[in-house]
Amino acid sequence: MPEQRQTMPMTAAISPYRAGLACACPRCGVGRLFKPGLSLELRPACAACGLDYTFVDSGDGPAVFAILILGVVVLGLALLIQFRLEPPLWLLMLVVAPVTLGLSFGLLRPMKATLIALQFKNKAAEGRLSHD
Repeated sequence: MPEQRQTMPMTAAISPYRAGLACACPRCGVGRLFKPGLSLELRPACAACGLDYTFVDSGDGPAVFAILILGVVVLGLALLIQFRLEPPLWLLMLVVAPVTLGLSFGLLRPMKATLIALQFKNKAAEGRLSHD
């Protein structure tokens, strides 16, 4: 008799936004979505519930959303600093550059995870012409 994988009972639907912000599995909300470190590379499957992540195709969406959010925050910060304190340009860049890098790295993983969770929840897939 073949060995069967245990699956977790699904008691309640996981919020895609909660799973995305936690960078967790969109089905169970427990397993980690990304490989360890700062990598944007996905694990092959969820360690908790066994969901196969081959369906994932977030494309450039996370980068676009991160750029839009980052642009508003960083530009607002730069303008606020420039008009309130009037520092020299080199000092402004010294303050704004680390904020830009930190926010960009900090936003990409949750944005990608949220789009993956929304893709899973809505059963989004590539368009097809037939039901093959």
